[in-house]
Amino acid sequence: MPLNETLARVDADLAVGRVPVARQRLRGLIASFPHDLTLRRRLAEVYRLYGDAAEAGRWMYLEEDRNADETLAFEARYGSPGWRMKALAWHGPEAKAATAFAEGQLAAVRTACAEELGHPVDWDDPASYRDGLEDEYEAPSEPWTVGGVLAGVGCLVAALVFFAIWVNGLVALFG
Repeated sequence: MPLNETLARVDADLAVGRVPVARQRLRGLIASFPHDLTLRRRLAEVYRLYGDAAEAGRWMYLEEDRNADETLAFEARYGSPGWRMKALAWHGPEAKAATAFAEGQLAAVRTACAEELGHPVDWDDPASYRDGLEDEYEAPSEPWTVGGVLAGVGCLVAALVFFAIWVNGLVALFG
């Protein structure tokens, strides 16, 4: 799906309160367009709707006008440079960054990670910076939302209805 069409869907999702769907669409776009700072900014705005300062800080980390409290929350949640490299989901050289500030941020995180690990690391080689990450940090869970809870309850009800129909069919078949 083209970028503009997906962004139009994000806007439509947000307009009717489908915030989790909008969030997932934006995450997918960032995976496809990791150098687009506008997409990162949009995702930060969505995380602000959740009240998740750390994730808002994560997606605004490459912006000069970022919120200091959100940046601190991001750095606290992703406590090591290796975790920050993973969380930033950047691909390619820092020179592909749209601004000098973003390029400097990326270079600083990569340099700190290399110094901590004692060997060069590369954005395009996750194995170079993920050594030991599994032991060091547990990924944050997403905050609960009313929509998410209702969707879960809806799935449970649908499964129970399907099971009841299946059992009734078996009873009718085998009497």
